[in-house]
Amino acid sequence: MFKKSLFILVMLTFTTLSFAGQGKNSIQIKGSDTMVNLGQAWAEKDMEKNPWDFIAVTGGGSGTGLSSLISGSCDIAMSSRNIKDKEIILARKKGIEPNEIRVALDGLAVVVNPSNNVDKLTLDQLAGIFTGKITNWKELGGKDERIVLLSREVNSGTHVYFKEHVLRKNDPNSKEEFAPSALMLSSSQAIADEVAGNSSAIGYYGMGYISAKQKPVSVAKYETAEYVEPTIENVVNNKYPISRPLFLYTNGTPQGLVKKFVDFALSKEGQDIVLATDFVPVNK
Repeated sequence: MFKKSLFILVMLTFTTLSFAGQGKNSIQIKGSDTMVNLGQAWAEKDMEKNPWDFIAVTGGGSGTGLSSLISGSCDIAMSSRNIKDKEIILARKKGIEPNEIRVALDGLAVVVNPSNNVDKLTLDQLAGIFTGKITNWKELGGKDERIVLLSREVNSGTHVYFKEHVLRKNDPNSKEEFAPSALMLSSSQAIADEVAGNSSAIGYYGMGYISAKQKPVSVAKYETAEYVEPTIENVVNNKYPISRPLFLYTNGTPQGLVKKFVDFALSKEGQDIVLATDFVPVNK
């Protein structure tokens, strides 16, 4: 009986220590679907170098990541937009101090099906398309087909950025919204798949999702300006009109495994991964 009790005590102690160690050596990262492949690539390489560490990365949108950070259910939030003032106020009420870290740059590609002969658009035309003022491709020199609008869902940082910078043209007083006919899709990959199979569709996503199955259009700030392709070089040179920073948010100054992950993301090796996943490094 004594030996059995001793065995149970040892196992309980071992289990307790194992869970304690796991908590110390594991972190949860949630947020931007635009960044999820990048975050997973960082995590995989980091865990290769540090096999005792465990880093879980999931998407769900920038808003989901920031909400999780505020509620204490993740250690790092990935976001393709700046945190909002109301989110900062809510976080501080809960004892969370959001700390913003810029880790990469991204160009938002506007994509159509490769069979579509429209290959360049102005920001005004894009605003007209996505607010529903332009409804047929023939208005843009294309076929006589109704335009099928694809957007990320409202919780996505990509959705917010596109609305504020394209539909509302950076005007804080503008109330422009996506057309009611726009299909709100849950991920960038869903938009990519739909554009690939629909000759009338148009959508947008981080340029890391571009493949031969979609055609990115060149974008001009206005009709007489240069039409610019969404490429890394054009984002670095600040020529592409729809580009943005990508962020990690932590609770205060990073510590422990969180700091190790952030430091890796900003290291030369981490920034090489940024480039390899078709984003633009912030550190050379």
